[in-house]
Amino acid sequence: MNRRLTRAEQSADPTAALPAPELTEAECRRCGTYIAGLDGRYACGVCGWVNDHSEGHRRLPRADEDPDRPPRGRRRPKPLPPGPDPEPAGGPWPGPGGGPLPGA
Repeated sequence: MNRRLTRAEQSADPTAALPAPELTEAECRRCGTYIAGLDGRYACGVCGWVNDHSEGHRRLPRADEDPDRPPRGRRRPKPLPPGPDPEPAGGPWPGPGGGPLPGA
C-alpha cells in the first residue's frame, strides 16, 4: 500500500523549482513615484515607503524552500574583524610627499 504525501512533504522537496517572480509596476502611495516590484511587493527608493508583504500576488516561500538557505546544522560565519582606523578629521595631506602643500 502506497502512502500519499502530505502538502508539507510535497513542498519540502529541495529540488523542486520555485516559480519565477513576476515584475510588477505601480505608483508609490506616499510620493507618487513610478516604482517596480516583484509579485506586487514594492519599496520606494525616493521616500522609503514599503507595502505590507501580505499585499503580494502570491505567498512568500518558506525558509525550507529557499535554494540559498545553508544546510541544516551549519553555523553562522564568524563576524569580520574590525576595519582599519578611520582617517584623521582633516584627512590625509595632499601632495606627493604626504605633507602640506607649500603656501597652505
